[in-house]
Amino acid sequence: MNSPKSRPQNSPIANWLMPAGVLLLVLGLWQGLITFLVQIKGLNPNLFPGPLAVYEAGCQMWTDLIRASLLTVAAAMTGLSMSILFGTATAFLFSQSSVVRRALYPYAVLLQTVPIIAIAPIVILTLGRGFQSIALVACIISLFPIITNTTTGLLQIDPDLVDLFRLNRATRLQMLIKLRIPSALPYLISGIRIASGSAIVGAIVGEFFLSAGPTGLGSLIQLKVASFNMPELYAVVVVATLLGTLVFGVITTLGEVALKQWFGMSLEGRGR
Repeated sequence: MNSPKSRPQNSPIANWLMPAGVLLLVLGLWQGLITFLVQIKGLNPNLFPGPLAVYEAGCQMWTDLIRASLLTVAAAMTGLSMSILFGTATAFLFSQSSVVRRALYPYAVLLQTVPIIAIAPIVILTLGRGFQSIALVACIISLFPIITNTTTGLLQIDPDLVDLFRLNRATRLQMLIKLRIPSALPYLISGIRIASGSAIVGAIVGEFFLSAGPTGLGSLIQLKVASFNMPELYAVVVVATLLGTLVFGVITTLGEVALKQWFGMSLEGRGR
């Protein structure tokens, strides 16, 4: 019998070509629709900017966009770092005590259900219109995925491995460090990847409520809305979208590298 043919694996170039083709199609449809609305229907081109007008507006204000993006990323990454520290510590606590988990986990869920548009003004009015308020909003918004994913990873352990550790009289700390944490690492990285996008959104929403202070992307959006400058408003929105995608991609890549390094070191240790 002939051996089945192996399926050709997708090359990295092919993986990029398909999204790029979809993007070009969307831009073409966008430009065609705007041309129809402006030239045929006679609508105001300032209200319906096409991709070329948005690109030109972005080029004219690129220094402001870069400066605002750096401020937004700084606030988002600060908030994400805070959520990682507090979220993992909370997950460790939940994994060690079912009583604590049943008592406090519903309040962790509240972080996901409270609208972000209600959290941001409360934090900013309480702590002031500064960088720390924006970072705290980003932390609150990105905290829930860290807690839930890490808690799930710490609890979903092979029962046979748990029995083996108990048979060898391992302490809670030894079981946490040598069994639960290595098993929960992929879940933690997945939670960080989800939380990174939430942190960007939280930082932008927090900046949107600032009338003074750091001029991030959220503040730029508010300024462009007030001045009714639609091409520049679209440009800021596009940059914010690209920024979130970039952060998500960087976190995903770093997470994959960390997992490979971790499990590679673990295999080398077992081989010895």
